[in-house]
Amino acid sequence: VLLFCNRSVPDMRIRTFAPQNMAMTMSQTDVEVQQKEEGDEDDHSMSRSDSSEDSLDGLMEHRCPLTPSLSPRKRSTSQSKTEPPLLRTNKRTIYTAGRPPWYNVTGTTFKEAFVIGLCGGSASGKTTVANKIIEALDVPWVVLLSMDSFYKVLNKEEQELAAKNEYNFDHPDAFDFELLVTVLRKLKKGKSIKVPVYDFTTHNRRKEWKTVYGANVVIFEGILAFANKELLKLLDMKVFVDTDSDIRLVRRLKRDITVRGRDIAGVIKQYNKFVKPAFEQYIEPTVQVADIVVPRGGENFVALDLIVQHVHSQLETTYVPHRSALASAHQGQPLPKTLSVMESTPQVRGMHTIIRNKETSRDEFIFYSKRLMRLLIEHALSFLPLKPVSVETPQGTVYEGKRLSGKRITGVSILRAGETMEQALMAVCKDIRLGKILIQTNHDTGEPELHYLRLPKDISEDYVILMDSTVSTGAAALMAVRVLLDHDVQEDKIFLLSLLMAEMGVHSVAYAFPKVRIITTAVDKKVSDEFHIIPGIGNFGDRYFGTDAPSDWYESDEGMDY
Repeated sequence: VLLFCNRSVPDMRIRTFAPQNMAMTMSQTDVEVQQKEEGDEDDHSMSRSDSSEDSLDGLMEHRCPLTPSLSPRKRSTSQSKTEPPLLRTNKRTIYTAGRPPWYNVTGTTFKEAFVIGLCGGSASGKTTVANKIIEALDVPWVVLLSMDSFYKVLNKEEQELAAKNEYNFDHPDAFDFELLVTVLRKLKKGKSIKVPVYDFTTHNRRKEWKTVYGANVVIFEGILAFANKELLKLLDMKVFVDTDSDIRLVRRLKRDITVRGRDIAGVIKQYNKFVKPAFEQYIEPTVQVADIVVPRGGENFVALDLIVQHVHSQLETTYVPHRSALASAHQGQPLPKTLSVMESTPQVRGMHTIIRNKETSRDEFIFYSKRLMRLLIEHALSFLPLKPVSVETPQGTVYEGKRLSGKRITGVSILRAGETMEQALMAVCKDIRLGKILIQTNHDTGEPELHYLRLPKDISEDYVILMDSTVSTGAAALMAVRVLLDHDVQEDKIFLLSLLMAEMGVHSVAYAFPKVRIITTAVDKKVSDEFHIIPGIGNFGDRYFGTDAPSDWYESDEGMDY
């Protein structure tokens, strides 16, 4: 066990600022879970026993019903936020930090999330330590997950005990470890997970669970974070936050009296009956499995800095150009059987002539692109599985027809150019649900990065029509399909639609995901050294929306805004 005491080193007031091109808050996905009735308290106060904020004298001066000067952390439910790294201006929202590929050219995930476990007694400052690690890491797509979301649902008898402060929320039996291990294991593997929202007033889980996805780093904190063997196996780093018991007691007194309106006698009784014995029996002994012990919690900047340095070293991986690997693969191979190209009728050929012509006006480009999109959607729907059904006609006779055998269809567009296909889909499929995925190229690496996604609930049960205007190397399409698979959409229920594809992109998607149906109006043979489709169509997004791009950006490989 490494013990960072830092007693002889003066406090270093380190303030870490994120670069301007990075998000200032915790992450795209941020499960910010709240303390339970007997749970953890965010450490806003100084970690010294002689501090007026943590002294009993100071506490008695602020007896209820006075409002504390700092905003209380007390909430009635566990909280979950799902927001990407972004900067907001008066006119627009800028997504600032993308997630690079977490899979290889075969579509298989090669890098798991790095999981940090934070353990410590109630009110030891674990959440403060977690937030300071997140701030100092300066890494996008971080998930903060707390045990507070995983309390068991109480029966009527247990609820009555909880109402009288007679239920032990600090005992291991109070937590649903089976669900917790399952959720953390899936999150570590990069899967989309659902986190329960626990209502501390009713001691039940709410009907709505929060969806969390896309973590590079997971910070898991809880008083019993090290109490389960299966849980320990999932932790890449184990940190024990060690705060003096007197300070922790004062923090609990201050919180429960000023925020929760309780009396001192009741708080002390509860502390002596449940909190203190649980710490001594279940929490304190787990310090032996910790990799790092942090005395004084969030005030120990030396320890926090060493933790951050270690995490950064673990996140560094050998860079393998993803798009270049796609470009060099599958050359000379026959087109896959999962590809369906619309018949090149004179009408289709004529519309391609118009939209490929660089002299075509924007109005005509939009008009004929929409016509092609409508034909493409209609063609794609013919591949959906249908079941026989009998209906009665107005003449009283029976007609033997067909109906979709699945539950429903969902459309997902790859922003921005893929969004242009939504109108055609909605015109053909009434009341269809829509989702969006924002994937853009990093100009420094040339690789696609996931910036944002919004998918309908229960999409795993749907047939998904994935839309992008053009596909060159297939890098963005590959990432979008991987996102859908991470959300438990079945591979054979994904239909990738594009107006124009390069053979390279077709091979890339089909090789990685052989069950995905690929549907397009035309396939061009070549891709330039800059990954532009030849002869191509130009930058579809710029031509459709009337925006201008620098000449070296003119033809995007996926028709997106670069």
